[in-house]
Amino acid sequence: MPRVIESDICIIGSGISAAMVAEKLADERRASIVVVEAGDHTAPLEGRPETRRRFLAYGDNPWPNDHVDGHTADGIQSRSMLVGGMAMHWGGVTPRYSPEDFRLESLYGVGDDWPITYDDLEPFYVEAERRLGVAGEQGPPELDPRSAPFPQPPLPLSWNLQQLKQWISKAEIPFWSQPSAKNSLAYAGRPACCRNDTCAPICPIGAKYSPDFTWNALTASGRVQLVTRTLVRRLVPAQDSGRIEYATASSPDDPDTTVEFRARTFVVAAGYIWSPHLLLLSTSARYPNGLANASGLVGKYMTGHRSVQAFIRVPMRLYPGINAQHSLVSKQFMRPGRLDRYIRHDLRIWESAAGAEPRLRDDAGNLLLGDEILADWRTRAATGRARMRAYYDVLPDRESGITLDAQARNAWGDALPNLVFGDSEVSRSLRGWTEERLRQLFQDIVRACGGEILRVAASNFQDHPVGGCRMGDDPASSVVDSWGRAHEHENLFVVGAPTFVSGSCANGTLSFVAASLRSAAKIGEEYPAAS
Repeated sequence: MPRVIESDICIIGSGISAAMVAEKLADERRASIVVVEAGDHTAPLEGRPETRRRFLAYGDNPWPNDHVDGHTADGIQSRSMLVGGMAMHWGGVTPRYSPEDFRLESLYGVGDDWPITYDDLEPFYVEAERRLGVAGEQGPPELDPRSAPFPQPPLPLSWNLQQLKQWISKAEIPFWSQPSAKNSLAYAGRPACCRNDTCAPICPIGAKYSPDFTWNALTASGRVQLVTRTLVRRLVPAQDSGRIEYATASSPDDPDTTVEFRARTFVVAAGYIWSPHLLLLSTSARYPNGLANASGLVGKYMTGHRSVQAFIRVPMRLYPGINAQHSLVSKQFMRPGRLDRYIRHDLRIWESAAGAEPRLRDDAGNLLLGDEILADWRTRAATGRARMRAYYDVLPDRESGITLDAQARNAWGDALPNLVFGDSEVSRSLRGWTEERLRQLFQDIVRACGGEILRVAASNFQDHPVGGCRMGDDPASSVVDSWGRAHEHENLFVVGAPTFVSGSCANGTLSFVAASLRSAAKIGEEYPAAS
């Protein structure tokens, strides 16, 4: 007999989108909530200084229990299957999309419009920034529109960023501090960031937001039940309707026992790979192609954005070592106005520490101590190095995404996903021209500001992937509606990155969270308000 766990709301996955949905519903509604995570807990906050020490000393994984053996996919950005998901080791960078992202077809005649606008999402951006504790500075309002200030002031600019901001001002492009989910002040019981460059691979003090803080608070208060080491393998609809009746799951701790999760509402929050993968696996005689897939678009239209970057020698001293992940950002080219040919990108600048960090031995291998270290560092910093990068928008082909790979299976015999990204015909035709335009932009900036471009690199990597369960008003051309509700299954929601129509020109995490909070508002309408 299966072990049965019942609730009002069952959330599958425990990454940042799941954490925000669970927190909002627990704050605002009276409902029992069960969260199912395939992976395990990783190092608790108090154990992170030690895991970081072992990473530096021995190369140990600083995030133990960060995956499920045998459950992965070639080409996946991260195999993180653990409580908190990928946001346990994210960079914490939290820009918003721009209003243009939601109206690409209307404004530029490329891609597709979203069924929502920036204004629809804007109040949830504000809520997302508050829940994560984002520290930021508003750029010029015409480039960076917002209805409320950031909950925290921006992280202080390092000496290097202060010098680079003055340097690039000669190009007459507005730059400002990149927003981050890192505390500039003590916030939500977590300390301020020390800016000691320990973020990678791990923040040992918890100044950077990660979803475990949310899960710890929700489970300690008894508002959420978190079930770990349990992989949901199928969603099962009722025999007489499209409603999902239960989810079946397995655990390596008890491989002979099936676990059934029964709920009034199911929320799939397993990320851009595993959310569509679960829907594709959930086949039956009535749904031979999987759930929510009458359009044939589950797993399709996945995308991200690519980058072009320039490494630059600048005529100033730069001293790496203070919050080197922090950057200056401009959205001038995300909001370009009318275009004869489509190109949109962000633009960032920060130090490039390579070759200029403090070191313990000189080029001849001689040990450096005390003042010798500082003297060597100052000499090598006489001409600083910086990096500029532009993420540019990539429009996906319909077939870009995942299919089930019959040749690759996990420990339970389920087909694993096969991931292949592909550009639309428009994006393929624009790629070479876009990269050349960005090379020319970097040259123009350096010509205006002084310095020398050392090299320019165009990446083939699609970062911050989205899609696979795209939202839309028409069930024939989408998987879910604008709230994330599956067109064919009234009690099934997909939240976060998989629902996105396009990938913008900037990190998507804050937008995933905002869209998930909007979905949570709709889900919550079926439950009484919290007293």
